[in-house]
Amino acid sequence: QVQLVESGGGLVQAGGSLRLSCAASGSIISIKIMGWYRQAPGKQRELVARITNGGNTAYADSVKGRFTISRDIAKNTVYLQMNSLKHEDTAVYYCNAVRSLLNFWGQGTQVTVSS
Repeated sequence: QVQLVESGGGLVQAGGSLRLSCAASGSIISIKIMGWYRQAPGKQRELVARITNGGNTAYADSVKGRFTISRDIAKNTVYLQMNSLKHEDTAVYYCNAVRSLLNFWGQGTQVTVSS
């Protein structure tokens, strides 16, 4: 099992910044990919950004140039730096880890951007 604990969400004005953190514990050796997803009210959960063990990253078009995902392997932590936040970024953000074709999820952290 993999346990994921997110932190760093909150309320911010449009144009502001937040940094989310996700600490992984448990059976983390074989984790291949870690990432962030988000789910806004009435919408499906969507990929925001992900990073592989090799450091390759991918982003949703809506956040390219504004969000940056990074990973501190020594701390078993993945980060999401979110800049130039927009009202439409408001959602619950979930940390995700993929290990042996299994998906593990954190409990989610709320990000609210006021316009």
